[in-house]
Amino acid sequence: MTVRPCARLVAALAVAAALAPVTASAQKAVFVVRHAERQDDSIDTPLSAAGKARAEKLAAVLGDAGVTAIYATQWQRTQQTVAPLAAALKLPVATVQSKDIDALVATLRTTHANGVVVVAAHSDSAPKIVAALGAANAITIAHEEYDNLFVVVPGAGPTPIFLRLRY
Repeated sequence: MTVRPCARLVAALAVAAALAPVTASAQKAVFVVRHAERQDDSIDTPLSAAGKARAEKLAAVLGDAGVTAIYATQWQRTQQTVAPLAAALKLPVATVQSKDIDALVATLRTTHANGVVVVAAHSDSAPKIVAALGAANAITIAHEEYDNLFVVVPGAGPTPIFLRLRY
């Protein structure tokens, strides 16, 4: 999938989210990504060259999605994954602890109840975040997978719209 068709899909989702009924406990849309390719397996490794290229691609894909807030865990690979998007949109990146998913989701639901939010996480925490936001399908991310883009869009019912895309 090229960036343009994916960007159109993301823009369409943003419009759908804007037109969907907004509940008091959920935002218009949350995009959850695992950090891009890492340089090595050390605890706080930076992105590799491929990871930096993927971070730029993420910025191109989500640049027109109406993002109002960006979150990333304390590790530099998640911060670097959203840095190009944050720079393009002139938004700060809020840092959250990778293990404190409940606090993150509570913040998303209260502080960003009417927003479009991007969260950069990890292969173990991204599925937990998506589940905490109400997605019914259990997901897993393999160690070597870096191209997942999860979209959670609240709806009128108890289960949000959930999409798993690749970028």
